[in-house]
Amino acid sequence: MAAILSISDLRKSYEGGFEALKGVSLDIDEGEILALLGPNGAGKTTLISTVCGIITPTSGSVKVGGHCIIDDFRAARALIGLVPQEINLEPFEKVINSVRFSRGLFGKPKNEPLIEDILKKLSLWDKRNAQVKELSGGMKRRVLIAKALAHEPRVLFLDEPTAGVDVELRKDMWDVVQELKDSGVTIILTTHYIEEAEAIADRVGVIADGQILLVKDKDDLMAQLGQKQLCVYLTAPVSEVPSSLATYDLELSEAGDALIYTYDTKAERTGITALLNDVAAAGLVLADVSTRQSSLEDIFVGLVSGEKS
Repeated sequence: MAAILSISDLRKSYEGGFEALKGVSLDIDEGEILALLGPNGAGKTTLISTVCGIITPTSGSVKVGGHCIIDDFRAARALIGLVPQEINLEPFEKVINSVRFSRGLFGKPKNEPLIEDILKKLSLWDKRNAQVKELSGGMKRRVLIAKALAHEPRVLFLDEPTAGVDVELRKDMWDVVQELKDSGVTIILTTHYIEEAEAIADRVGVIADGQILLVKDKDDLMAQLGQKQLCVYLTAPVSEVPSSLATYDLELSEAGDALIYTYDTKAERTGITALLNDVAAAGLVLADVSTRQSSLEDIFVGLVSGEKS
C-alpha cells in the first residue's frame, strides 16, 4: 500500500541548541492506524505540529499525499485533519455551526448531508443546536473530531484524543476511530494509554528524545520483543529457590509459593520441559502453572529505559 505521509530526516532545533526532533524518518500507509507512544517531552506534539504546518522544521522534508508541506502548503494542509490535545472551542457557539465554520475555513462548499453524517457518527446530532459550553468534556472532544473531519481530510492526527475521558467513553471513541479507518481515513494518534494502542493500532511507533526508536506492526512487535513468563505454583511455600534450579534465573514470589520463569518466545527451545522436570527433581510439588505475555507497556518502558541509559 502506498504511503500517504512520508517524513524524511525531519529536524527541529530552537535557539539555545535544544533539539526537539533529531532526524525523524517515517512512512505511514494510506488507511492505517499508527499509534505513537512516548513519554512527555519525547517530541510527539512537535512532530504533529510540524507536519501540520504549525511549526517550521529546521531541516528535512514532509510530503502528504505527494504534496510538500513547505512548497505546496495549501494542498498538503487540505489533506490533514488535526484534533489537538487542548479543548479550544468557542463556548457560546452551537455545535453544528462550529463544524460548518471549520469546513468553510478550507474553502469547501456547503454540504449539509456530510455535516449531518459526521455529527451522527460521533453521536452529536442530538446536540447539534446546543452551545459548546453545555457539553461534557468527552462530547467536546467529539466536537473537535467533527471539526477536523469537516473538510474531508485523508489524514487525521489525534493528539491524546482520550485524555481526561472516562473508560467507557474512551472505548466509544475507539469505535469511532475504527469507523473512520473503515471509511478510508489514515489515523495517527499519540497516546499515554498503552491499552489504546493495543486496542486499535495497526502499527506502533515509539519516540523518545526526539527520535523514533522503532515502528513495528503491533502483533510483530509483541512477538519479536515480547517475553512470556511461566508461573509455577507450589503446594507448599519455600524460603529460597533451590540451588539446583539456579541456571534458570527464577524469581520467587513474595509469598514463596510460586517460581517465575521468564523466557523468549522466539527461542528454539523455551526450556519449560526441562524446568518442570528439574522442579520435580528438587522435591517441589506443583499445584498449578500459568503463563503471562509481556504487554506493550512492558515493551515500551524497556525501550525508553534503554534509550535513557
